[in-house]
Amino acid sequence: MTHSYRIGMVGLGVMGRSMVLNMADHGFPVAGYDKDAAKGQALLAEGAGKPVGAASDPATFVAMLEKPRAILLLVAPAKVVDFVLADLLPLVEPGDLIIDAGNAYFKDTDAHAKTCAEKGVHFFGMGVSGGESGARYGPSMMPGGPKDAYERVRPVLEAIAARVNNEPCVSWVGNGSAGHYVKMVHNGIEYAIMQLIAEVYDILRRGLSMGNEELHQVFTGWNKGTLSSFLLEITAQVFTKKDDKGGAGYLVDQIKDIARQKGTGKWTSQDALDLQVPVPTIDLAVNARDLSGMADERRAVAKALGSPIALYAGDRQAFIASAGQALQAATMLAYAQGMDLLRVASKAYDYGIDLAEVSKIWRGGCIIRSGFLEDMRAAYAKDPTLPTILADGGIAAKVTATHPGLRAVLKTAIEMGIPTPCLMGSLSYLDSLRCGPLPTNLTQAQRDFFGAHTYERVDAEGTFHSHWDQA
Repeated sequence: MTHSYRIGMVGLGVMGRSMVLNMADHGFPVAGYDKDAAKGQALLAEGAGKPVGAASDPATFVAMLEKPRAILLLVAPAKVVDFVLADLLPLVEPGDLIIDAGNAYFKDTDAHAKTCAEKGVHFFGMGVSGGESGARYGPSMMPGGPKDAYERVRPVLEAIAARVNNEPCVSWVGNGSAGHYVKMVHNGIEYAIMQLIAEVYDILRRGLSMGNEELHQVFTGWNKGTLSSFLLEITAQVFTKKDDKGGAGYLVDQIKDIARQKGTGKWTSQDALDLQVPVPTIDLAVNARDLSGMADERRAVAKALGSPIALYAGDRQAFIASAGQALQAATMLAYAQGMDLLRVASKAYDYGIDLAEVSKIWRGGCIIRSGFLEDMRAAYAKDPTLPTILADGGIAAKVTATHPGLRAVLKTAIEMGIPTPCLMGSLSYLDSLRCGPLPTNLTQAQRDFFGAHTYERVDAEGTFHSHWDQA
């Protein structure tokens, strides 16, 4: 069979089909493979007149590709990837490249890379963000693995990526499983920002009795300023959607208050704990989704204790301005936590991650894109050794200007009885970093008292132990 297709795609669901058509639009011949022949036929119909092909068995698919082959996978993670590799590895050859573009746990990516390496096949984990629209018209992509192999697919990926200032939102992010690790942290930040937005929405809705039209106006206004971001943009749009089941009200008001999750936020928290990197805003966002699922428990506690919400009686416009500051400050702190985790993980796992480059490719196409990412890119480009993005003078000034609003909003939320776990965790994180000595000297003393775990002194090197129950 003639080897006529530049790249292959395994998995022709919404994301896979969209990315195939994106590549074909840019002139790259692409072959798609799915065991469901109907999906292949749907691709050929939608891609009529474009350089696309389709197959429903792996041998035919592999034979359609130019050598050395480059194959993308857009299938469910873990076991499904295992099954796909079991089908492909007997058919591909040393020097071929397989790229898992799904949401995979980075340790699974390490295992898959080892399996492929035994066959002489390169393996990449590549984070992809932007959803169906991004895959079709320009995603943000985070490939990690053998850098030389990346050069073979770089022209294709740069062509299909989102662009900001005419720069593609894709770049090699590091060695090994760096691509999926960076995407995991991206999703952790996404969890945090979504929960922060939800908390501010709750304060304005219940504390100030704002209706959806007024909420739309407020969030739209914020999105036109320093808070500009994709998540804020879509939030503003959510408030305008009328109930499509025939009701007279708005759709958002008919949606249950139970948020699902697929695990990427949890993975971020788990590895941050392993690496001893505090990411409280991300942790609390994961906890908030878990708590939302405790519907029976929440009803029982509300019945037993009551759930009074006091209305805000002060200056509404001043409070709305403070709420915008609170959201901006907490969002910056969420980014800071994620970038700090990437910095530590890069050293721990020998990824070689360039934080300026990560900030750059997140500026467009991805779910957490925002105007603030250009500030982060510039800060890391100026000083790649920053211990935290909050140490940059320009970003520190932004936090200094906005955290009073966060503090003011939290005082009011506490008085009103409205839960704000991520806003509160963000402020505690900031205060812990900036307050000077922490009370953990007492923690050291307690540990030494009950377990002889020793402690360190401020005036001498080494570790010490005292008999605390003796005079």
